[in-house]
Amino acid sequence: MLPAGSQDAVDSFYHLHGEEPAALPCQGLACFAARAQAPAAWRAAQRQDRGLYCHGQCHQPPGAAPVRPHIASLLSHSVLLDNVLAGGIHDFGAYLARGGGVALQQARRMSQAALRQALDDSGLRGRGGAGFPAGRKWRAAAAAGGDRKYLVVNADEGDPGSFSDRYLLEDDPYCLIEGCLIAAQAIGARHGVIYLRKEYPHAARVLQVALQQARDADWLGTDFELTLHIGDGSYLCGEETALLNALEGKRPEVRLRPPQITTHGLHGQPTLLHNVETLCAVPWLIRHGAAAYAALGVGRSRGSKLLSLNASFNRPGLYEVPFGLSLSAIVTELGQGLRHGQLRGLMIGGPLTGLVPPALLDTPLDYEALHAIGCAVGHGGVIAFADDTPLLAIMAEVFRFGARESCGKCTPCHYGAAELARQFAAAVGGQVIDGARCRALLDNLAQASLCGHGRGLAEFAQALQRHYPEELRACLA
Repeated sequence: MLPAGSQDAVDSFYHLHGEEPAALPCQGLACFAARAQAPAAWRAAQRQDRGLYCHGQCHQPPGAAPVRPHIASLLSHSVLLDNVLAGGIHDFGAYLARGGGVALQQARRMSQAALRQALDDSGLRGRGGAGFPAGRKWRAAAAAGGDRKYLVVNADEGDPGSFSDRYLLEDDPYCLIEGCLIAAQAIGARHGVIYLRKEYPHAARVLQVALQQARDADWLGTDFELTLHIGDGSYLCGEETALLNALEGKRPEVRLRPPQITTHGLHGQPTLLHNVETLCAVPWLIRHGAAAYAALGVGRSRGSKLLSLNASFNRPGLYEVPFGLSLSAIVTELGQGLRHGQLRGLMIGGPLTGLVPPALLDTPLDYEALHAIGCAVGHGGVIAFADDTPLLAIMAEVFRFGARESCGKCTPCHYGAAELARQFAAAVGGQVIDGARCRALLDNLAQASLCGHGRGLAEFAQALQRHYPEELRACLA
């Protein structure tokens, strides 16, 4: 057994240590759902023993040569995609010429309290998955004591089916930097880190250039440092405490909470952590006002949301939509239906959310409405499963992914997810599995997991039991 603090123990955690991601096939759920379009490529991916679950090319079938996706905004004035729709902005001067930097100028004339109030008034919620109110995070980090404060950007977009952050990073990097500068001012942070997944090498090159141009233009000033850290391949580094451990050079297992990272985060100091989409909304919000942002959406789901539609659709791509749009409209109007077969279920927001059955497609895209049916907005990756994919096969793939990506910190997830993956794989092969044992393992995952990974796997299975009871009953003794 490797010593917990050794470099080998750290390196062995990662799937891609010493590997070039571009050389590896994707084993993710979006490619699994679209496998009928490229069966040979999918079989090759299944034989790969290295775990790579998303290249951020989910708009294409497995093994296809990379092409730019269809990109569109349903808003009259796009919050997030203006520069992406223009083909991307890769020069600092061009960004300023298109109105970039205006929000930062406004923010620097505002007090920290006024900036935090704007976030509260806007209703912006974190777009990384949990949907936690951004303003509450800003206030907690600002109020915390400490020698220094950190801003951390979670650019580890690991949910299979998601590629929205990828295009914000590659086509609008200065917007992210501007959002970082505003957020850092609001909480008093002097140090910032962008944690980028290794699977996005082009985004890394773009960000390095953008950061240097921003420094050369003295945009960061002398009191804020923003650096780029490249990950080494781990879905669990999308969990914020595991991500912080990775930045500290530790084995990226999850931390017990409390304390929350807004008081004890990176290097034990107060830390504000957001994903890319959340921070990229901040410049628009400050420039146009909190009321304008809050006017978009419905209920407690305000503003716009980026959705990534996978290759199962006739028109896959990246879409900016207002909250409140029905799931039916996402399938039929945005995606223009499925390439083949009939819809069996719609996965929104990654593998740790439920599966929406066709009967519930009138549900709006809304945090509370989706939660009420056991599903979630998540990060906004939309994967359509056709009726040629058995429900048990979907469960087997989700738990295979979940077991492979468990950090190993807690017993229910480390051992339970692996055992459930074996059970569901056996069920796909025609075996009847022990229903009581299956339910007991899921209960342990739900109640005793240290983080959302294990709980999310349990909630996924429970949502399927709720929406597809007859299909599951056939395989459970």
